Amino acid sequence: MKTLNLITACIAMSTPFISTATLAANVEGFNFTGYARYGGAFQGDDEKLVTTAGALNGNATGRLGNENNGGEFSLSRTFTNEQGANWDVVVMFDHYSDESWAETGGVKLKKAYASVTNFIASQPELRVWAGRDFHQRPQTDLNDYFWMTHDGQGGGFYNLDLGGVKLDMGGIAQVQGDMVGDNGRYGITSKLHGISLFDSAALSFYANYGFASKKVEDEAFYDTKAYQLAADLYMNGQQLLFRYSNNAKDSVFDLVEDEEAWLVSYNGVVNFSERLGLQYLAAYQYLDVADDNDRSNYNVILRSTYAWDSMNSTWIEGGYNVVDYRHIDAKNSSWKVTFSQNIAIGSQTWARPMLRFYTTVGRADNEYIGFDSTTGDMQSSRLDTVTVGAMFEAWW
Repeated sequence: MKTLNLITACIAMSTPFISTATLAANVEGFNFTGYARYGGAFQGDDEKLVTTAGALNGNATGRLGNENNGGEFSLSRTFTNEQGANWDVVVMFDHYSDESWAETGGVKLKKAYASVTNFIASQPELRVWAGRDFHQRPQTDLNDYFWMTHDGQGGGFYNLDLGGVKLDMGGIAQVQGDMVGDNGRYGITSKLHGISLFDSAALSFYANYGFASKKVEDEAFYDTKAYQLAADLYMNGQQLLFRYSNNAKDSVFDLVEDEEAWLVSYNGVVNFSERLGLQYLAAYQYLDVADDNDRSNYNVILRSTYAWDSMNSTWIEGGYNVVDYRHIDAKNSSWKVTFSQNIAIGSQTWARPMLRFYTTVGRADNEYIGFDSTTGDMQSSRLDTVTVGAMFEAWW
């Protein structure tokens, strides 16, 4: 720290454009955080992963032993000024793909923002931010489904205390590919949370609005407006959520005319003993679009967990998923079972880092994957999966 203070003093003396007031902030510390999962998998049949064509509910047959490699790596610096305001400057890169860098863009800049808290005495938890960030991406775990997602560039605030409840709001622009600018799609997001129904239950409400800027006035979606409404209830280790989207599905950036989506999802955990537990998820979603792709998605995932001791555990996950088309006489379905032997830093199911050694078996029966452009016949597929792999997963 003495070296850092000396460098700061030298900069202040040698650079006329930086005042001592600018450098009054105290450097608190450097942080390295993130999430990652990487490993190898041997594909012993038609496909490495089990997926259902047309699925709506994320990794709807279950994510354990059924997901690709990837990670998010974040660097941040924290500061505190003389008035006690706390600042964060954050940058994050991610890499999620088993494809070549030339095809996917490789490592991508996902976060570059600054935020401040404790700058208003009456609102110590209020956090104001601006820049590029992951934004409003609530998730259900067993199917790794971000049932809302509005990552982009803009600004807003979190945890505005309204007297017993808190409000988050943001104005976000969707990033144009991997570029610096936006693509003309914008969203206003909001969340009202901290609503206590009783001791063990908390309720949140979401309301989002999507629109386009003059940048894309020649595009067909320019006059389209989108909105989402959702409610999310946590109670005794269980979560029940409802979401309605108009001209959108998971994001108001979609701006798809005459599209509607309804989602109901229920998940939770039951601990039968200190060692034995069961995680579960059941979800239904219906998508109404302006063509023959109207469909319903039903899925159920069960994951039993047994901790042998404080580090070693065995998980068995089974999943079943159905996609039922409304205007086409077709149903797509898939099932899979994964057996995973784990070594983790703790006995809890969420303890990470974790090493997994797993085997996945399953099948996808897709009666409809599209129409042949030449004959007009409906195309189908039947794909079996047998995969043996090893993977680490960590968040820090």
